Amino acid sequence: MTGLTFRKREEPAERLDLSTLTPSRLAGMAEREIVALPVGTSRMGLRVGDVFDVIMGDAATICFEGGSHRFDRIGEAMEAGEIVVEGDAGVRLGRMLAGGQISVSGSVGAHAGSAMSGGVIRISGDAGERLGGPLAGEMMGLKGGTITVGGDAGARAGDRMRRGVIFVKGAAGEDLASRMIAGTIVVGGMAAATPGRLMKRGTLFLCGGAERFAPTFVDNGPADLLILKIMADAFAKGEVGEVPFHGAPMRRLGGDTAVLGLGEVFLPL
Repeated sequence: MTGLTFRKREEPAERLDLSTLTPSRLAGMAEREIVALPVGTSRMGLRVGDVFDVIMGDAATICFEGGSHRFDRIGEAMEAGEIVVEGDAGVRLGRMLAGGQISVSGSVGAHAGSAMSGGVIRISGDAGERLGGPLAGEMMGLKGGTITVGGDAGARAGDRMRRGVIFVKGAAGEDLASRMIAGTIVVGGMAAATPGRLMKRGTLFLCGGAERFAPTFVDNGPADLLILKIMADAFAKGEVGEVPFHGAPMRRLGGDTAVLGLGEVFLPL
């Protein structure tokens, strides 16, 4: 049996809250119940049937045929199953994701993977600001799981990150890993100004270098460590895939000494 499909009719006139369209919430629901679910965020009162043609199938796999930057909160608090977005997605993709996987063929808005604790998010295009970061007032961002981005990431990706892995194949915006608590971030391209600002612990692999660092980072010189090869091999065999470092010696920086100072940054020699 094929998955449950939502086929976009046309671009919606307002932002949509699609947080109710997850496998566990739709399991066992009839088509008439699904098309009646509210998704609008204004007084227009849009429902699923106003925006999508619904093709019934196994709700363990949900497909959005035709994405939009107005499709917000896809996969929010999902615990299991799979969501596939053919196109772009809006803000808060996979927020509070606990399990399962979300794949997006296009780009996504801000706060993708915010407060995520498990599962996998794969974004083929670009990610907006604060990838894996917390909302205002929250103390922790990414708490587990894996996020991969095929393009670039916006400012402050990994803000307050606690654990898990973020891999950005392209470039990263300013203040990557700001206030990072722990976890691992790999960036294939250039990292903009001051990555790792106020990071306490954690590991950054900036394979394309960085624009500049805060003066509170300490240059530890070349590091020829076996763990670099072990990590590269582990990534290649797991959800992250091949990474742009292969266990060769790298330059190591320690910091941020303005706070706890137990973080580490690896750069090409």
